[in-house]
Amino acid sequence: MAKWRLATATLRRHLQSQSPSISSLKDTTKSFSAAAAQQCRSYSPAQTDNARGKWLTLPPFSPTVDGTAVGKELASEGDSITGSTDSSTTTALRWILRCRPDLPRTLVQKLFRLRQVRREMSVSCDGDEVQRSQLKRVAAKESLNVGDRIYLPLSVDNDAPPPPAKKESFRCSEEERKFVCSLVLYKDPSIIVLNKPHGMAVQGGTGIKTSIDELAATCLTFDKSESPRLVHRLDRDCSGLLVLARTQTAATVLHSIFREKTSGASAYGVKKNIKSLKRKYMALVIGCPRRQRGQISAPLRKVVVDDGKSDRITVNDNGELVSTQHAITEYRVIESSPHGYTWLELRPLTGRKHQLRVHCAEVLGTPIVGDYKYGWQAHKSREPLVTSENTPTKPQSSPFGLDLDGGDVSSKQPHLHLHSKQIDLPNISQLLEKMQVSSDSDISDIDSLKFDAPLPTHMQLSFNLLKSKVETCDKN
Repeated sequence: MAKWRLATATLRRHLQSQSPSISSLKDTTKSFSAAAAQQCRSYSPAQTDNARGKWLTLPPFSPTVDGTAVGKELASEGDSITGSTDSSTTTALRWILRCRPDLPRTLVQKLFRLRQVRREMSVSCDGDEVQRSQLKRVAAKESLNVGDRIYLPLSVDNDAPPPPAKKESFRCSEEERKFVCSLVLYKDPSIIVLNKPHGMAVQGGTGIKTSIDELAATCLTFDKSESPRLVHRLDRDCSGLLVLARTQTAATVLHSIFREKTSGASAYGVKKNIKSLKRKYMALVIGCPRRQRGQISAPLRKVVVDDGKSDRITVNDNGELVSTQHAITEYRVIESSPHGYTWLELRPLTGRKHQLRVHCAEVLGTPIVGDYKYGWQAHKSREPLVTSENTPTKPQSSPFGLDLDGGDVSSKQPHLHLHSKQIDLPNISQLLEKMQVSSDSDISDIDSLKFDAPLPTHMQLSFNLLKSKVETCDKN
């Protein structure tokens, strides 16, 4: 009964009270909006620094160019690049691994499982951009928005393994440094193009004292903090154009271009016209092809020889598809010599190991001069070209122990006569500048860079000797 009287009295007081006016409702709404805005602004640095001081802060997320997608677009026949940034695909896990490559993936995944990773999102209140919001837990697969920050516990540095011992940089003398810099034919913010000498390895390995990748890190960084990166290969004894990327993004784009060139030609043959990459080699071969020009389409496979001590590439004639790689080469006869040599222009449409050497030796039957791996039989019966100059010149000392003297067709053991002569590439630096402005860019007006490397000394000597022999024969 008492509860009934209390409820009745409360209802009576409510009915007798004055109804709220329209103005009072507006004031209430205004005060609520102000309170909400104040609440949004309440996450200010002054009030949250104590909390954030317990965390390790990563840089705010900013989308980067998806080099793989850009390379695929360039390899296609399209005139635009769309959606070529990683803004919609970068997860919290990927961003942490990108910012902290020293942290093991297993450790980062453990932090997510223990719910120890936080995310700070950018929020907007009344049109004003607020740089900080409340820290919230984030899952490993959650996509990030531009400006989001990731926070890790401070203990992560203690749990991380010690950094690997820094590899001692290759030491060069001043003469060697000048020699390496003299190899540079072109340099821009994204790439470096070298004219690689005969006998210098591109990448280090067993029994290799010096290589291009080590020398580039020592001598060719210039104004960059990053070391130049290899994006394709040349055989140790092959000379000519070698492209290096100066940034990780440029390397990813170029890797994709070279990869798409090979996969596109393998899948579509000559029907797929990939305009983004063109390469031409010049070679001197023993003998002469039966046709003046043609296309070689022969799959290659690797076989192990010498009881597993070494391997070689050979044409796959047995029809088995296991461990085979499709390879396509276009060739053209430049000039034939009456002394049994022929200059060839070679255009690889795929980029397989030893592709040009094997196609010349096993398919055309004309091994490249100086190729003792695939043309040793032809070299056994080969006689050095006799010249009027019988006085041998004293070999000069070359940097890194390179044999840059002799090696022409008058030598008993000539150097490999295979030279990467020309290469056409899209202007990667110009492209990346456009991508920084807009991820949806028109690439129809991207310039093409064309490079041409002069012949190495031994090939130029062979060219001059064969030319002079032909002129002598014509006079007689």
